[in-house]
Amino acid sequence: MNRKILFAGILAAGFMAASVMAPSVGHAQADPRVTKSMETLKSMTAKLGAPKLEGKDAVGGKEAPALYFGTTKVNNNFDIVDAVGKEDGKGMTATLFAKSGDEYIRVSTSVPKPDGSGRAVGTVLAGHALESIKAGKAYYGEVPILGTPYVTGYEPMKDSSGAQIGVYYVGYKK
Repeated sequence: MNRKILFAGILAAGFMAASVMAPSVGHAQADPRVTKSMETLKSMTAKLGAPKLEGKDAVGGKEAPALYFGTTKVNNNFDIVDAVGKEDGKGMTATLFAKSGDEYIRVSTSVPKPDGSGRAVGTVLAGHALESIKAGKAYYGEVPILGTPYVTGYEPMKDSSGAQIGVYYVGYKK
């Protein structure tokens, strides 16, 4: 009897160690290019300061919260999202979303509009990634963005108090 208990204990400990050491499901199959670009995006914004929402601003004809990193407002400012694409390879796109009620609005993006007429600022996050973000979890995988399939990564953005105020996104066309 003691051997069975000992074996069950060892087995349980092994499963617990494996689950603690294994990456989360969202990151387990993350594309290395996407992971690297997410690190770049978060590092570049962190250098400016903590994220915060302050006031309102028009983006793509839509009223949205103004997203700041430190004292730098990123609404309609594309320096960071463009730099991620240049630094991490051809075809990489990046977006910073600001939370407005239950929506996440693209306030800075290098994702093009489907008709190619400019950037998709003012559009909102939808689909599988939105469900993960609303649950406070990252999402890595393939999703359609405005009808085009992308290999993506989305991570919640939190202010200094820990409140979720936006989303970091990186990805490339499949």
